[in-house]
Amino acid sequence: MEESTTNGEPPVRDRNVGRLHVLSDFHLQQQRSHAELARLAIRGGADSIQFRQKHGGIQNILVEARRVAQVCTDASIPLIVDDYLDVAQAVGAAGIHLGQQDFPLEEARSILGSDSLIGATATNTTQVVEAYEAGADYVGFGPVYPTTSKRNPKSVKGPDGVRAASDAVPIPVIAIGGITHDRVRSTLEAGAHGVAVLSAVCTARNPERATARFRAAIDGAHTDG
Repeated sequence: MEESTTNGEPPVRDRNVGRLHVLSDFHLQQQRSHAELARLAIRGGADSIQFRQKHGGIQNILVEARRVAQVCTDASIPLIVDDYLDVAQAVGAAGIHLGQQDFPLEEARSILGSDSLIGATATNTTQVVEAYEAGADYVGFGPVYPTTSKRNPKSVKGPDGVRAASDAVPIPVIAIGGITHDRVRSTLEAGAHGVAVLSAVCTARNPERATARFRAAIDGAHTDG
């Protein structure tokens, strides 16, 4: 992991963090497998796939993660595994995303090494700073808007919360929670590096088309900016 320091400022980690993270899921819907969702999302323009499965036995989770890993390898798209450090290692994922109650970030870094991408969930600016200081390469911050994909979502942050989080650290902030394609521009203008989407893609009638709309919104915001 390359880092640079200027005039005593905190090091800026030079990592290629995607702007459109699509989370696969088999809890909110059962029509499509993780692998199929990943394949459709990549076709639509996702530049990062997060494998997210909160329930089920570890053997089943490992089987599903391996299938997604193959899809991502074939498309040269990084796979990030949510929560499960052992699964991320077993399938050769590009990295892992850790929640506040998951495996300690500093220990994950010592196990995975400097080449692995590590993201951390944060629901307030203090947690954003703590994640950066612990070695996170990016922070998933939210919920930015109301969301139904979590049972007990923390208070909604809005664009102002995204701005505060982005101003607090020199690593990418990925906004998550209630992100729709028409909210992308305001979220990026508030300072987010990119967005992460779950139900807006995985429960869509056409996940590829839904992803493409997010891709167009992100590309349009950066082109106009």
